[in-house]
Amino acid sequence: MTTPPRSLDRLIRPRSIAVFGGKEARRVIEQCDKMGFAGEIWPVHPREDEILGRRCYRSVADLPDAPDASFVGVNRALTIEIIRDLAACGAGGAVCYASGFREAASELADGKDMQEALVAAAGDMPIVGPNCYGFINMLDGALLWPDQHGMLRVERGVAVLTQSSNIACNISMQTRGLPLAYIMTAGNQAQTGLSDIACAVLEDPRVTAVGLHIEGFDSIEALERLATRARDLRKPVVTLKVGKSEAAQLATVSHTASLAGNDRVSSALLARLGIGRVNTLPELLETLKLLHLHGPLANADVSSMSCSGGEASLMADAGVRRRVNFRALREEQRQPLKESLGEMVTIANPLDYHTFVWGNRDKQTAAFTAMMKGGYALNLIVLDFPRRDRCDATDWATTCEAVIASASVTGAAAGIVASLGENMPEETALSLMAAGVVPFFGIDEALAAVETAAEIGAAWARPAPPPLLKVRAEAGDAVTLTEAEAKVELLESGVEVPRGKTAATAEEAADTAEALGFPVVLKGLGVAHKTEAGAVKLNLASRDEVYAAAEAMAAVASGYLVERMVARPVAELIIGAMRDPVAGPVLTIGAGGILVELLDDSAILTLPTTERAISEAVDSLKIRKLLDGYRGGPKGDVAALTRTVAAAASYVVSNASMLDELDINPVMVLPEGQGAIAADALIRRRK
Repeated sequence: MTTPPRSLDRLIRPRSIAVFGGKEARRVIEQCDKMGFAGEIWPVHPREDEILGRRCYRSVADLPDAPDASFVGVNRALTIEIIRDLAACGAGGAVCYASGFREAASELADGKDMQEALVAAAGDMPIVGPNCYGFINMLDGALLWPDQHGMLRVERGVAVLTQSSNIACNISMQTRGLPLAYIMTAGNQAQTGLSDIACAVLEDPRVTAVGLHIEGFDSIEALERLATRARDLRKPVVTLKVGKSEAAQLATVSHTASLAGNDRVSSALLARLGIGRVNTLPELLETLKLLHLHGPLANADVSSMSCSGGEASLMADAGVRRRVNFRALREEQRQPLKESLGEMVTIANPLDYHTFVWGNRDKQTAAFTAMMKGGYALNLIVLDFPRRDRCDATDWATTCEAVIASASVTGAAAGIVASLGENMPEETALSLMAAGVVPFFGIDEALAAVETAAEIGAAWARPAPPPLLKVRAEAGDAVTLTEAEAKVELLESGVEVPRGKTAATAEEAADTAEALGFPVVLKGLGVAHKTEAGAVKLNLASRDEVYAAAEAMAAVASGYLVERMVARPVAELIIGAMRDPVAGPVLTIGAGGILVELLDDSAILTLPTTERAISEAVDSLKIRKLLDGYRGGPKGDVAALTRTVAAAASYVVSNASMLDELDINPVMVLPEGQGAIAADALIRRRK
């Protein structure tokens, strides 16, 4: 799917709705009536004369006009006929409720054929599904939805899209105060995928942000269009992508595939596009609340206040697990905080303000205002509410009023966090949202929202990325180049390699070593895992040592590579590339040498990349501490490493159609100013 279907505007914002079928179609009418849909609804049934007080039509041909939207709730064979008739009359689009198409191909032999017939029948008329519930539009009260839901009409809000109808039902029942403008399902995305539906809802000026619950990307091109449009409209998109899978391509000759599994590539892809990613449904909803009110954050600087040291500790510990920053207070904040809270309160962030000002709106307002003047991206107040059926919540309401007043006076973004989500009543959450204060259900969820909103903000602050590299792989068998052949190609692309030469016999290897100068390293050619096979010997200091080593590995080697030994590095890294089935060629960098198996320390770069992205990836690695001169050690040549990664990326881009895999391990990063050298390399490519 490389081009979007016809506009979805009529389908998702209809003025007329046709419904086909029995009880499911009846429920669609009931839901539209219940939510106050102001347009026309036309039931179509072969035998009924009327449904819910509306005249029934016998077929598409009998309808008074071409409907903007249609809910087709009949069997799969009849669905195809109706879709064909709707497309012919110029209808705006349809929801296909029936199952038994591609999603059932393993059970029904004709499932794939039926889906192809459905898409052909639709032509350029948009269809959603099949095997889906449809959608809910709470801005206009238009529901092509055959079931209950928990939503209310709103004037503006977020859209949540999912492949799963049951997940959509669950989200519709949320009591977190999130204003839901649209709930939409896509089923098996026969023609129209989630990304294209998301693009359509983004265009609604009443939509503030979009959340996607996805199992797999329907189209990279559509996802890129969505990211571009979201950035243009300044409407953020956040995803919950499920279905973590194994590496896209299992490679027996390198480490690259094990470092770059599909799920990690997905994260890198979303980060490149400026689309946020969360891990749970609660995180998705809490993040959408923050984005609805305040959009992406300029950074991840957060303040936290609570009337309990226990809550302050919970917040601080949760921050360790997140990329958030409880930045120290500014000096000008300290005195106002002391004046409002008293001398016995330790002024810090997170801040435990004790209970000295509990119930005192003026002093709480003064304290909250002083904190909110600190220039934080978001200011959080931890506040768990009492049970309303057993307790008096007056003082908690006072605290809410103080937070609202402080946010209003300072113009700062603020949120109230219930450490236990169930401790915040829905009525409180709704009133806080109406006042512009985010009601967060859970500390971890609140900080996940901050982290995600800050990542989107950082992505939008950077120049928009170039289109992803999209190159079809050449046909043919893959071959593995010898290390010597691989290094010749990499050297031509700008990757520095050790000075060396190949030799056919042990005698030639010894002669070559003398010509290069000692010490040298000797490697056996044609061996995949050299260390395990005994096909690599380091620090050989004489002709006799080289000859003896070559004789010892003659049984496993087809020849030899003799190279000058590289000086002791500051750190060893790996640079790898592989072909992901979704994102195409991707580059991996991480801790190399023997540390590949020992450390989970790598970053993925989608291609083409930039020097800035490479630098950020290097900075994200744990091994960066070694490169910075760990415990008084020498600093590594990070600039040379960056150039080496860029050269490897350039090689991958230039050879994208032929390359199956690249593995440079280790890259020896020498002390500052001395370079970075590819000590070993492997290339697999098509003939």
